[in-house]
Amino acid sequence: MEGRLQIFAGNSNPRLACAITNVLEVPLGRAEVSSWSDGETRVKLEENVRGSDVFVIQSLCSPVNQHIMELLIMLDAVRRASAARITAVIPYYAYARQEKKTAGREPISAKLLANLLTTAGADRVLTLDLHAPAIEGFFDIPVDHLRATPILAAHFRRLGWQDFVVVSPDAGAVARADEFRRRAGGSLAIISKKRTGLETAEMLEMVGEVEGRDVVVVDDIVSTGGTLLKAAELLQERGARRIYAATIHGVFADHALERIERSPIEKVFVTDTIPLPDGVVTEKVEVLTVAPLLAEAIMRIHKDLSISALFT
Repeated sequence: MEGRLQIFAGNSNPRLACAITNVLEVPLGRAEVSSWSDGETRVKLEENVRGSDVFVIQSLCSPVNQHIMELLIMLDAVRRASAARITAVIPYYAYARQEKKTAGREPISAKLLANLLTTAGADRVLTLDLHAPAIEGFFDIPVDHLRATPILAAHFRRLGWQDFVVVSPDAGAVARADEFRRRAGGSLAIISKKRTGLETAEMLEMVGEVEGRDVVVVDDIVSTGGTLLKAAELLQERGARRIYAATIHGVFADHALERIERSPIEKVFVTDTIPLPDGVVTEKVEVLTVAPLLAEAIMRIHKDLSISALFT
């Protein structure tokens, strides 16, 4: 695209935004993103964006609704300032687990959020590892859906592991776990899970042999840690030697990190789509950055090059 590349960011993940601009060797755009005394979000761009190709970076992590409003208002500000094209860069897309109705009189919140982003002014969306890939279809604008599984798998290859088992903690994670296995090596095991509540689950059975072997549980999100910890308990019962986890989005809600500290899990590998809570110091969590991946995707979008080439 001919327009000047400009990048702005909300308050959700400033460290990742700075890492992305450092890779691209472009300055982070100046903008005031704050709150009025009554709690309303205030946005003021401090740079001219007329005719520019603008990317707005914002992870929709806790406080989720605050960060959503920041992003929506930033998109509106950029649109009204006459940017030529606006891309919402959303490393973590909130409400992705509310992508379908499971009972009567329920909303489809992931679709509503897609509508809001489009109405606010986004011309396209760049995101990472949607919980449900079908969410791409909720948008009437282009969506570039990146995958961070290769980053996690490459890290395990560098560790030089031998004879380990990649575990999918439920049926929905099988495709991601199998991709991890193909890239990092190892064999595959699958756990059958039944939901017993909104954020609780029961592990029913497992297909695959883990006795005496190291295992890596692969999933897209660790939120309360319920699924991960239940899987770890089952794997321990089945004789697994060392238990690790590789996840994309580390939400770590509701004291999840404290429960992981007390669990049989040796280490959880996550990416920096979501910043760790302030003040958290733990040897059980290792963070891998997605900044180079997002930076490369931004540059490819800006130059109208293929994104799918990143995953060949």
